[in-house]
Amino acid sequence: MFEGFEAGLIQVEGAEIFTRHGGAGPPVLLLHGHPRTSATWHRVAPRLVAQGFTVVCPDLRGYGRSRGPAPAADHSAHSKRAVARDLVAVMRTLGHRRFALAGHDRGSYVALRLALDHPEAVARAALLDCIPISEHLSRITATFATRWYHWFFFAQPEIPERVINADPDGWYHGDPLSMGQENHDEWRAAIRNPEVVRAMLEDYRAGLTVDRRHEEEDRAAGVRLRCPALILWSLKDDLEELYGDPLRIWRDWADDVRGHGIDSGHHMAEEAPEALATALTGFFTTEPEDAGPEDAGPEDAGRDPSPP
Repeated sequence: MFEGFEAGLIQVEGAEIFTRHGGAGPPVLLLHGHPRTSATWHRVAPRLVAQGFTVVCPDLRGYGRSRGPAPAADHSAHSKRAVARDLVAVMRTLGHRRFALAGHDRGSYVALRLALDHPEAVARAALLDCIPISEHLSRITATFATRWYHWFFFAQPEIPERVINADPDGWYHGDPLSMGQENHDEWRAAIRNPEVVRAMLEDYRAGLTVDRRHEEEDRAAGVRLRCPALILWSLKDDLEELYGDPLRIWRDWADDVRGHGIDSGHHMAEEAPEALATALTGFFTTEPEDAGPEDAGPEDAGRDPSPP
């Protein structure tokens, strides 16, 4: 996987983030979801490099080979705000002050928070298989609570750790054929590490508490995405079934919203890498509507050649 990429740990305040990066050109940051690692992008990242991008794929705080602080009572140590700060620091360490961004599943919530908290850093944001956490929680139905029950199970203290760690292979299911053997092996090693399991659960506990509060505070203050937003969703998953057109929801959060469904199951980076890479490439190389002098064009979609 990731032929030609460099990989290693990057120290940030309170955490160390395992990061893969490669290519040359405008920088793109790719954020994975639960329970994956950065390896989930192994079929997409090389395609973006071939299109002329620098691609950065980190493991989120506590996932994979990244490590963060011990969990906090209020779950703030694993909040999307804390993780977003990690990633801004990672990108600056690599020499990128402004960049394009894509996040999937839990990584999409980090991407949203990063774009809201650090608008000067994000040229464009692609948000995959998601609506904001607060929008999910304000629309709870019996169908959502049944299908997405893990959100609420993971929020329980201690119980999910005991259940998952007793049989991680029984709880999580991965197919090496669809995932790719190396990606599968890396993912399987991660889910069998109790420290990683705890951090992944803290991600969900933060989602229902501190992350929800941050989103609601932003809505009350009128904070919106300043950058163009691409919304993509898996047609074989249930986001559209639950909420109709996701773009209608996202227009309450951003002025420049576009997007469409991808013919894929939930893990689109593994199941439909060509379609996803094509959509991301088109978005990252298209001028935003009413582009001003601070907007990044296709030649420099966020790259800042000055040192951090």
